Amino acid sequence: MNLCSIASGSSGNCIYVGNSNTNILVDAGISKKRIEEGLCSVDVNPEKLDGILITHEHSDHVCGIGVMARKYHMPIYGTVETIAAMLKTKGVGRIPEDCFRYIQPDQSFMINDIQVNPFSISHDASNPVCYTFQADGHKVGVATDLGKYDEYIVSQLTDSEILLLEANHDVNMLQVGAYPYYLKRRILGDKGHLSNENSGRLIHTLLHDKMKYVFLGHLSKENNFPELAYETVKYEVEADENELARSVRIQVANRDIPSEFVSV
Repeated sequence: MNLCSIASGSSGNCIYVGNSNTNILVDAGISKKRIEEGLCSVDVNPEKLDGILITHEHSDHVCGIGVMARKYHMPIYGTVETIAAMLKTKGVGRIPEDCFRYIQPDQSFMINDIQVNPFSISHDASNPVCYTFQADGHKVGVATDLGKYDEYIVSQLTDSEILLLEANHDVNMLQVGAYPYYLKRRILGDKGHLSNENSGRLIHTLLHDKMKYVFLGHLSKENNFPELAYETVKYEVEADENELARSVRIQVANRDIPSEFVSV
């Protein structure tokens, strides 16, 4: 199982997950050109994509889906509510109806030889989900736009060997920053985004002896810094001097360039 973050941040998100037989995108919130360039950088032909999984309809996750679907006519997976909301999103445009594959949270399905497991998340969107992937005894998790985490989220992400997890904001930067009060409340609320501290605490909870790579994703451009996210998360992950933290490589997913291509 492989993962590469093509782009991750409040300005656009697109994650590649796959193996030697199957190529999947999680979200397409950047331009077709950037998606194609990102895929080519890891030797994946865009014409070989087996589908795009939508987490939710916000433009930083879907703005490139329409043009990708029209060019490559690939399957587009999402909940009924997410797809309906996405089609009303400005800039997505027309998508052929036969591209859509409707999914439900907690109902796994196969894309070729990869089992895809959608699970519900707490975010201000229309029945949003995130995903884990399993094949050949390995598991990869991708989870962003989490207003909160609980035992359900932990149970979904447990045993992930590669994890891309949201570390959206530093609470202090957000509180003293220029955002209007209503937006600060939204981000800090249960249907908003996960802070650096909570991201680190969740990773600490998920640590196990086979976890190898953690990417910190969906960083806010205005309310976070990559170095701050990394140090804050690392501090939380290494709490109680947990020896399992030593074997995990933590890195920040860049908003503008593809990340390292990692495999388990």
